[in-house]
Amino acid sequence: MSEPPPRGAERDIFRDTWVRYLGYANEVGEAFRSLVPAAVVWLSYGVSSSYVLADAIDKGKKAGDVRSPEAGRSTRVTVAVVDTFVWQALASVAIPGFTINRVCAASLYILGTATRWPLSIRKWTTTALGLLVIPVIIHPIDRSVDFLLDSSLRKLYRSVEKPSSS
Repeated sequence: MSEPPPRGAERDIFRDTWVRYLGYANEVGEAFRSLVPAAVVWLSYGVSSSYVLADAIDKGKKAGDVRSPEAGRSTRVTVAVVDTFVWQALASVAIPGFTINRVCAASLYILGTATRWPLSIRKWTTTALGLLVIPVIIHPIDRSVDFLLDSSLRKLYRSVEKPSSS
């Protein structure tokens, strides 16, 4: 989870509570892909995508409540929703899901060619590896998505205050 908010600051339910872990559901689903039906993996993506959408809507509502002479209300809301949605979709769903999927697929393949372990042991080992990789990839992916958005999408709305998406 992120750092606790400063004293007196509003607590962000999507960043500062257990709700944040819903964004990692698809990574857990990918780690378990070799052991569970595909529907369970797709359900995990549904949970993560719902988290992303809810966070984007929340940030849009908060941006609409801010009074600012710089930009109009609809512009602030649009920027907050788009920035949060794109950042979360990339950093919480697409890139980590793909990464865990490829790590697990590669490890299952390597274990199949390099060992004589039974398939069930290879699958459980692959799942454990996938789960262990999740905390390792989070911060590099977050920083990379920040860099990507700062270098592209966020240049389009520099005059509007940048939402805090990470």
